[in-house]
Amino acid sequence: MAASTFSGFPPQLFVFLRELKQNNNREWFQDNKQRYKEDIVYPVQDFIIAMGPRLNKISKYYDADPRSNGGSMFRIYRDARFSRNKEPYKTNVGCQFRHQAGKDAHAPGFYLHLEPEHVFFGGGVWMPPNPILDKIRQRIVAKPEDWERTVNKKSFVNRFGQLRGESLKRPPRGYEADELHLDDLKRKSFIVMQETEEMLATSPDFIKEINHCFKAAAPLMEFVTKAIELPFS
Repeated sequence: MAASTFSGFPPQLFVFLRELKQNNNREWFQDNKQRYKEDIVYPVQDFIIAMGPRLNKISKYYDADPRSNGGSMFRIYRDARFSRNKEPYKTNVGCQFRHQAGKDAHAPGFYLHLEPEHVFFGGGVWMPPNPILDKIRQRIVAKPEDWERTVNKKSFVNRFGQLRGESLKRPPRGYEADELHLDDLKRKSFIVMQETEEMLATSPDFIKEINHCFKAAAPLMEFVTKAIELPFS
């Protein structure tokens, strides 16, 4: 599907997710497997394809991969091995457009989350391993003016307000309590998110709003990408 013709997700996507929440078992899912493909997989693949040229204008190093396995779409199957929640399926749909060098959800990426009454999108790096986190912190200290320009940019503040995610209660090891930008140095994640109504996701305007959001998040994405010594532009 061409980028200009994506007309929003079908309302059936949210209908399916609501029904799945009420019937989160393998028997029901197998009986509705074809619905899952038609209402979830195929529309999400169309969206990913449509985002490809838009992402390329932001950074050619962030991929829009429409494969149902190993691509930008997260699997619907839950890994319940280490969780108290043993339900086999996620009741949301997620897409992450990761850097070409990234291999998992902790890599820098642009993100979309679709769930009944809970739709949001944005970008950044979520709970990266310590070596990656240390590099981002080191770049904030080494380039404080660049960091200030990133998080204080008008388009960034107007759309996101501020960064989200958990933070340490104390300064990270190797940093003093009077460090410049200490609150940011204490962060465990560097992410921004924009929330919207479920109805917008089914509208032709949705992909435009996603594109505006990703463009506004681009300065943050560029900062963290360069911090971990990967190309951005």
